[in-house]
Amino acid sequence: METMHELIPFAREMLSQKPNRKMVKLYVLGSVLAFLGVVIGLVETVCSPFTSEGRLEEEEEKTPAPRREQMLAQKQEDLILEKSKKAGAMPRALVTRQHAS
Repeated sequence: METMHELIPFAREMLSQKPNRKMVKLYVLGSVLAFLGVVIGLVETVCSPFTSEGRLEEEEEKTPAPRREQMLAQKQEDLILEKSKKAGAMPRALVTRQHAS
C-alpha cells in the first residue's frame, strides 16, 4: 500500500508537467509488466501445493515396488536386531546391576 500512496502523487505530477508520449508509454509498459509479475506470482503461490502433490503421486506410481522391497528388508533387519538384543540384553543388565552402587 505504501507504493500506491507514492504512485498517485507521482501520476498527478506527471500529468501536470505534460510528459511526452514516449515517457507515458514507457511508464505504462513498466506498470503493466509489474502488475503481470504480481499476478503470476500469486497464481504460482496458490497453485504450488497442488502441483507438488501431483508430483509426489507420480513418483509413487513410478517406483512402488523397490520401496516395498526396501521396507520388507528393513522390517526383517529390525526383527533380527530385536531378537539379538533380547537375547543379549538380559545377562548384560544383570552384570550392570551387580556393579551398580
